[in-house]
Amino acid sequence: MLSLYKKAFSGLSPSTWLLSLVLLINRSGNMVLPFLTIYLTQHMHMSIAQAGLVVGIFGVGSIFGALLGGRLSDKIGFYPIQFWSLFLNGILFIILGQMQTMLQISICTFVLSMVGDAFRPANAAATAWYSSPENRVRSYSLNRLAVNLGFSIGPAVGGMLAGISYNFLFWADGLTCILAALLMRVFLPPGKIVKGGAAADTTAQEIPKGPSAYKDVLYLLFAVLVTFFAMGFFQLGSIVPLYFKSALHLSEFYIGIVLGSNGLTIALLEMILVYKLEGTKPNLTFISRGILLTAMAYLSFNLLPAWGIAAWVYILFFTFSEMFSMPFMNAFWISRSQEHNRGQYAALYTIAYSVAQIVAPSLSAYLVERLGFRDWWYVVTGWCLLTSLGFMLLQRKFSAQNPVHNPL
Repeated sequence: MLSLYKKAFSGLSPSTWLLSLVLLINRSGNMVLPFLTIYLTQHMHMSIAQAGLVVGIFGVGSIFGALLGGRLSDKIGFYPIQFWSLFLNGILFIILGQMQTMLQISICTFVLSMVGDAFRPANAAATAWYSSPENRVRSYSLNRLAVNLGFSIGPAVGGMLAGISYNFLFWADGLTCILAALLMRVFLPPGKIVKGGAAADTTAQEIPKGPSAYKDVLYLLFAVLVTFFAMGFFQLGSIVPLYFKSALHLSEFYIGIVLGSNGLTIALLEMILVYKLEGTKPNLTFISRGILLTAMAYLSFNLLPAWGIAAWVYILFFTFSEMFSMPFMNAFWISRSQEHNRGQYAALYTIAYSVAQIVAPSLSAYLVERLGFRDWWYVVTGWCLLTSLGFMLLQRKFSAQNPVHNPL
């Protein structure tokens, strides 16, 4: 086991490690979003539908942020986008905690998500630049390790703070964003920028223009399927905590521990899993199988009694589904991008999640109020199964086009 860890983590650049440390600090403060639906319904006295609308507005802001972050990353470079996104996002989290009305919360949530999600395509471009082609997938997995380790800390601490005062969540989230920005500024060297906006070293030649990501039809199909996957994925941050609270009668602290175990398990196992699986099968095959596990996670809610054990079975299936799917989604989009259009590909990938974050919370809140949780979990299970089938068919399409060698 120790040998596997050593091999999985070896050969990554110091800058990749520093970038992951920035992410770890930032995500360790990820306390507001896992509890936002509970905060809005039980402390701001909104209906489930209103809370779903606010989370949906977060997704709208994410689309604008992803487009802006991807475009600016290609134009002026990933470094300033990451810094200002982190720093301003920290201030906005603190401001959000002071908002009192539905309108105030909605406007602040939109601006916060737009500023915050500009970070994601910039960070994806930075990871690609700081890594080498042979360890790029592991570099992205290291970032996910940092994100998920932080996610194991944030909800757990957030659950304890929520038991005291929800106001502490907003301050903790904001201050960790600002700390991450300052740490990046002090310790992480900025990438050099060549004419045309692509990050490169000081000896790099100007990178020629090439095809736009928005004309890559196969990648656009991939992005659509990612959107459907993300609609199931984002149940974890909206309806699932509410289900834990209202149907399973779990406390905020217990919910935080369950959600935090997702990140901790991924932090412990994902790098080894990627190291062992990478290259053994096409990326789309792993994605399809991972989404099958997502379907099983939601189906387990209806097959098990409404006790605390149901939360642990769900999170186990969900965690392994995430480890099988998301690292290989990153590997797929980066394999189709080049230096000059990496921000575009990263932006489209981010937008897929942003669209899901608009549709999923609002739709799920609306239908849960009318159908109840049980029928809703059957619906989510069904569309996860269809999404898995979609990725399987997409893989066959790639295989037909590349019958000899198909690394995708």
